[in-house]
Amino acid sequence: MSDNDKAIGDATNAFQTAMTTATEHAKSMTEDIGKMFGGMKLPALPDTEALLSAHKRNLETLTAANKVAMEGAQAVVRRNMEIMQQSMAEMGETMRALTSGDTSPQDRATRHADLLKRAYERTLANAKELGGMIQKANTDAMHVLNARVSEAMGEVKALTDKFGGKAG
Repeated sequence: MSDNDKAIGDATNAFQTAMTTATEHAKSMTEDIGKMFGGMKLPALPDTEALLSAHKRNLETLTAANKVAMEGAQAVVRRNMEIMQQSMAEMGETMRALTSGDTSPQDRATRHADLLKRAYERTLANAKELGGMIQKANTDAMHVLNARVSEAMGEVKALTDKFGGKAG
């Protein structure tokens, strides 16, 4: 296992541990809030169980969106490391090609210009690829959140309808 793979694995484990801890803490808080308000009989409040359940789904959705974003970030880091390793290997080959052989200075200059052009084009392509990966990870995470927001709006409407104020 390379140092890069170990670092990515360590970051993944740390993130998973943090997310597990945060989720457990949120569940504990939700249970505490449920106990605190469970015995209260307030006629103006909607169903507290439904509210707590919605809050739990919100936390679960946030956790899922964070996981999607983290997985995307890890993929970007992995790909960036691959690009760096590939670039270093190509640089070594380029240096050998430029310093070897019995070529004229003009041929070397032409070869050097061609190598620079290809390196520039490859750099642009790599930047575009990494940017696309970042955008996709962000879009995927936002889809998770947007789906929950839409669901939550339906829940709010159902609660409003249930407790007297027909929304519309």
